[in-house]
Amino acid sequence: MHPLPLRAERPIHPLVVRITHWVNALAMLIMITSGWHIYNASPIFGEWAFPKAITLGGWLGGALQWHFAGMWLLVANGLVYLTYGLISGHLRRRLTPLRPREIGQDFVAALRFRLPHDPGVYNAVQRLLYVAVLLIGIVIVLSGLAIWKPVQFAPLTALMGGYDTARIVHFLAMAGIAGFVAVHLALVLLVPRTLPTMIIGREIHWRRNRVVKP
Repeated sequence: MHPLPLRAERPIHPLVVRITHWVNALAMLIMITSGWHIYNASPIFGEWAFPKAITLGGWLGGALQWHFAGMWLLVANGLVYLTYGLISGHLRRRLTPLRPREIGQDFVAALRFRLPHDPGVYNAVQRLLYVAVLLIGIVIVLSGLAIWKPVQFAPLTALMGGYDTARIVHFLAMAGIAGFVAVHLALVLLVPRTLPTMIIGREIHWRRNRVVKP
């Protein structure tokens, strides 16, 4: 018999979290792919460059316009998420506590593929990763401002070690976020039942029809 979907009553992700999650995904996709095109125009690491097929913008001016559009979308969306998370207590509930012992235990369990996963609760490794990517997000915004307006934000650019160093910081922060996204997608593939919860906000359980014998 075909399985029938049964929608759980327990809410997992609030509407604001779901909307900001998908808007954030779009903004990061725009910024990363357009940023790769901008990087290619003036490579930092020798002649190495990103394949044009995976970049956005078509030409440098177009890539810059896409990048700025993604930047404002990311900043506005991030402010909405942080405001909601702080006022509602969502960030405190989901991302704390961070105890080194728990992180170590969950990390070892993850390496052994024995880490239990509850869509409504983040384990210690997940909490660490989400806090880290939020901090990296702050770094990438600040380094981006230092590159975008090095004269107007001269103290910030100096704090980053100068324009050229700020570019390296910005690139490394981008690599950190891209790495987080790769791990995030890999976990979704390993635990696919987490995807519907970020769409409908609730976990879907599956049950099979029972065959009643006469």
